[in-house]
Amino acid sequence: MSLKRLLDGGEIVLAPGAPDSIGARLVEAAGFPAVYMTGFGATASRLGMPDIGLLSQTEMTEHARNMTRAVSVPVIADADTGYGGPGNIDRTVHEYLQAGVAAIHLEDQAMPKRCGQMKGVRLIDAESSVKRLKCALRARGSSDMLVIGRTDALPGEGIAEAVRRAHLYQDAGADLVFVDGAKKIHELESIAAAVKGPKVVSIVDGNETAELTAVDLQELGFSIAVYAVTALFTATRAVADALAHLRAAGTPAGGPPQHSYEEFSRLSGCEFHQELDDRFGV
Repeated sequence: MSLKRLLDGGEIVLAPGAPDSIGARLVEAAGFPAVYMTGFGATASRLGMPDIGLLSQTEMTEHARNMTRAVSVPVIADADTGYGGPGNIDRTVHEYLQAGVAAIHLEDQAMPKRCGQMKGVRLIDAESSVKRLKCALRARGSSDMLVIGRTDALPGEGIAEAVRRAHLYQDAGADLVFVDGAKKIHELESIAAAVKGPKVVSIVDGNETAELTAVDLQELGFSIAVYAVTALFTATRAVADALAHLRAAGTPAGGPPQHSYEEFSRLSGCEFHQELDDRFGV
C-alpha cells in the first residue's frame, strides 16, 4: 500500500528505522507498514561513523535504492539538506524518485549537518529553507513522492521558532512537517498543539518521549512516527554481547539468542533465488 493511502486511512503510520537492507526486511517481516531509512543508521552501517554529514548524495540515494528493492512497503528516506544548491536539490529529488522512495525529508541545517539529537546544530535562515522546499516540490512534480519539511530549530532556538518554521514550511506546500530534536513529552505536546495538519514525530530511545505509545502519539495528532535508532541500537548491543561471549567462552554455544541459518535464509529471500536456480539454472 502506498504511503499516501496509509495516511489517508487516518491511523498513525509507524516506521521503524533500518540501518541497511536486511534491517528493512526485518521491519517489514515484523508487520510494520513502512520503513524509515535513517541517515544516522546509514552512516553507521556504511562508515562506522557518526551522523555529521559524511555521506554524499550518491551514497544516500544508492542506500535508498537498495532498501526499496529489499522490501515491498513504503520507504521514508532522510535526504539531509538536499546536498547543495538548487541544482543539487533538483538532482537529489530525481535520484530519490528513481530509487523508489515514498517520501523524503529536507532539513534546515547548515552544512555540515549533524544528527538532530547532537549539540552544535547550525541553521540556515527560514526563508532560504523555504526556497529549498519549493525547489524540491517543483522537482517532484506530479509524482506520488511526499516531501516533508523538517526543522532542527527546537534544541537551539526553542519551540516558538521551531513552530514558526513548521508553519512556513506548511505554507510553502510541504506535505508534512517534522520538528526534530524533541526529548521531553511536554515538548511534543506543545508542538502538537501549535502545529496542526500532517506531521512527523521522531522517537529516540533513551529520551522521555519513548514512554509515549503509538496511541498517545496518534491522540496528539501525529501522522507518522519514526523510530530511527531502535533496531540499530538493539542490533549493535546484541552483536557486542555475542562477540563478548565468543571471546570469553571460545565458542558461540550458550551465547545470546540468534537466528538459525534457516531463519536467516528465509529473511534474506534465499528460497526465491533457489527456486530461480531450480527452474532456470544450467
